[in-house]
Amino acid sequence: MSVQTETSQDGKKLTISIKGRFDFTTHQEFRESYENLEPKPEYFEVDLKGATYLDSSALGMLLLLRDHAGGENAEITLTHANADVRKILAISNFEQIFDVA
Repeated sequence: MSVQTETSQDGKKLTISIKGRFDFTTHQEFRESYENLEPKPEYFEVDLKGATYLDSSALGMLLLLRDHAGGENAEITLTHANADVRKILAISNFEQIFDVA
C-alpha cells in the first residue's frame, strides 16, 4: 500500500492517491499526507483508482480527513473507485457524506 500526494500549483487542491489495500496499516501514512500542509488546501481529492480494498479503518480515516478539512463544509471528492470499493462506500452511506465521482 502506498499513499502519494500532489498539490495543485495554486496550493488550493490536494490529491491523495491510494494504491493497494486501504486499511489500518496505512493510517499513519494517510494522516501525514494532509495534516501539516501550509497553507491548508481548500479542496481534497482521494483518488481510489489504485485501491484494491478498503475496510472500516479506511472509512474512519476518510472521516478524520473530513473533520480536518472542515467537517460538513469540507470539499472532498472520492474518485475512480472500482466496483468493490464503490459497493463498500454505498453500503456505508459514504455517498451521502462525500462526493463520489
